[in-house]
Amino acid sequence: MADPVKLFGTREEAAPVRHLRAGQLCVDLVAGNLRTVRFAGVEVLRAVGYVVRDRDWGTYDPPIRDLALEEDDDRFRVHYRAEVEAPDGVRLRVVASIEGSADGTLGFAVEAVTDGAFETNRCGFCVLHPIEGNAGAPVRVEHTDGTVEDARFPDHIEPWQPFQDIRSLAHEPVPGLRVTCRLEGDAFEMEDQRAWSDASYKTYVRPLARPWPYRLEAGRPDRQSVTLRIAAQAGFAPDSADTARGPVAVRLGAPLPERMPRFGLAVAPEDAQAVLALPARLHDLAPAFLLFHFDPLAGHGADALEGFARIAALAPEAECALELVLPGQDDPAAETAQAARLIEASPFRPHTIVVGPSVDRQSTPPGSQWPACPPLEDVYRAARAAFPGVTLGGGMFSYFTELNRKRVPLGDLDFVTHATNPIVHAADDLSVMQTLEAIPFIARSTRAFVGNTPYRLGPTTIGMRQNPYGSRTMPNPEGKRMPMANDDPRARGLFGAAFLVGYAARLVGVGVEAWAGASLAGPRGLLLPGGGVAPAFHVARGLAALGGTGRLDLQSTTPGAVDGIAARRPDGGLEIWLANLTPEPQDVAIEGIGPDAAVSLLDEEAFDAAADGALPAARASDGRLVLPPYAVLRLLAPQAP
Repeated sequence: MADPVKLFGTREEAAPVRHLRAGQLCVDLVAGNLRTVRFAGVEVLRAVGYVVRDRDWGTYDPPIRDLALEEDDDRFRVHYRAEVEAPDGVRLRVVASIEGSADGTLGFAVEAVTDGAFETNRCGFCVLHPIEGNAGAPVRVEHTDGTVEDARFPDHIEPWQPFQDIRSLAHEPVPGLRVTCRLEGDAFEMEDQRAWSDASYKTYVRPLARPWPYRLEAGRPDRQSVTLRIAAQAGFAPDSADTARGPVAVRLGAPLPERMPRFGLAVAPEDAQAVLALPARLHDLAPAFLLFHFDPLAGHGADALEGFARIAALAPEAECALELVLPGQDDPAAETAQAARLIEASPFRPHTIVVGPSVDRQSTPPGSQWPACPPLEDVYRAARAAFPGVTLGGGMFSYFTELNRKRVPLGDLDFVTHATNPIVHAADDLSVMQTLEAIPFIARSTRAFVGNTPYRLGPTTIGMRQNPYGSRTMPNPEGKRMPMANDDPRARGLFGAAFLVGYAARLVGVGVEAWAGASLAGPRGLLLPGGGVAPAFHVARGLAALGGTGRLDLQSTTPGAVDGIAARRPDGGLEIWLANLTPEPQDVAIEGIGPDAAVSLLDEEAFDAAADGALPAARASDGRLVLPPYAVLRLLAPQAP
C-alpha cells in the first residue's frame, strides 16, 4: 500500500477519477468536472469544468451530491447536485448533467440558483484546450454576433485575451479530426493560460472587462452549457494511445551549446532562524546563490538584514542577491537611497540587487485601471546610482503574466527575472505536473522580448509566496491540494522531487542563466519537521552541483511521464537525473550509456533514509529499470559522450 505522506506530503485523498467511455469518446470525471477528453486516443480538450470563484479568485470545492451515472457501450450520462456556501452564508445550488455518445458528441449543462446575492469573481464554465500540438495551429472562432474569424492559437504567449466574445471554437488537434466546442449562456473569451504556467488555452465565461466581483441575483436561474462535436474526416489516423506501449525510451544525445543554470535558494526574513539553526544543511546543499527577500512595507528592517548577513556567512561561495521591494510612495531616488543607507549600516553586503516597486506585485487584469507607479526607467536609474558596482536585476517579483503585460525597460539592467507558480488556477496532481509543459513557452516568450539580456527565474516553488490576484495567499493548515495555497504539502513528498527534476528538464534552449528553484526553510522549504530533508533536497543539491556545467541533449519518448536532464560533471563524467512524473510505475530504457553506469533510486522505500540527508547507495545498471510512482533516479557514469 502506497504511503500518501511519502508521495504527497499529506494524507488527504485525491479526488477519485471515474473513466467514462462511449465508443471512441473517453473522458475522466473528477469532482464533477471533465478531464482529458479523448477521441480515438487523441486528446481534444484538456478539461471542461464548472467553477465558482470568490472575490480573491480562490476556487470553491463543494462536495458532489446525489451523483447518478449510467453507462453502456455507446453512451454515458451523469447527473449530480452541489452546493456552494459563501462566507456570508449565501448558498448557490448547482444542478449538472453530462452526456456523451459514440457519435462524438459531449454535452455538459448546469443550472445554478442562489438564495441571496451571491458574490463571485466568476461563476460558470471554463474550457481548456491543450497547448502541445495546438500552439500556433489554426482555430476558427465564431463570435456571438455570428461572425467567423479564422485565426491561430498563439505561439508566443499573449499578454491579453487572444479571442473575445466567443460562441464556438473549432480546431483540428490532429489532421482529419474536427472538433467544435459551442458555449451557451453568456459571452465567453479566451486567455493564454500558459502565462501562469498552466498547460492550456482557457476559454471562460464572462468578459473580464465587466465589473468583478459581481453578485448573482437571488432566485434567478443561471443556465450555461458546453457542447462538443467531434467528427473524424478522411485522412484521420487514430492514435495508438489505447494500445500497449513499450518502455519509455530515454536517449542521450550530443552536448548542447548551453550550460546548466546556476541553482539557488530563496530566503525570507521569517525563515532565517530556521536556516541558521541547521547550518550543515545549507553547507551540504551548496547553492550557487541565495535570493533574499526584503520588503519595508512588510516591516523588514535592520533585523532582517542582520539575519541575511549571518546566513551569507554560512555560504561564502554563494552569490548574495537581494530582492528589494520599493514602497513606490516617494521619489525612486529617495527610496533607493534610504534602502542603501540601511544596508550600508548593516553587515549584509549583497552582490546583486533585484529592484521593483511594490505595486507591480499585483496583477492588472484586462479592463482594469493601471495603478499609479513610478516609471521603471526612473526606478532602475535610481538603483544604479544608489548601489554602484552591484549586478542589477529587474522584472517582476510576481509571475511571467505580469512581466508580459508590463515589459520592463532593459537599458539599465544586467538581467531580467520573474517567478512562476503551478497552483494559480488548479491544484490537482495532474494539473500541477502538466504546468511543466508551459515552462518552455514561458522562457521562449520572455526571450522574444528581452533579446540577449541575461535571464533568471524564481522562486518557482509549488506553494505560492504571494498572490498577485487577490488580497492574500490561502492558508492551508490541513495540508490540502488547493489553489493559491502558501504551503503545498506535495513539496515535502516525492511529488515535489519529481516536479523539480521536471522543471529542470524544461529549462533547455533559452539560456536561463540562474534559477531559484526552492527555499531551504519555511512553508515552502526543503527541511522537514525535526530537521530532516524532503526528497527534493537531494535534487536541489544535485542541480546546485551541476550549475554551470555542460548540458547534454536528453530526449524522452514520453516526456509527460518520464523526463530529466543530463550534464557533464566537472570531472568529465556523466550525470543524469530522471523523474517519474506520474502516479503509475514506468518502465524505462536509457539508451546511450556505458556498462559502468550506477544509479541511485529515490522512492518510497528509500524515503526514510533519504530524510537523514543521504541518497540511497548506488547500484550498477544496464539502463533498464522501473521507476515507481514519482520516483527520482540519479545515474552516474565515469565518462560522458
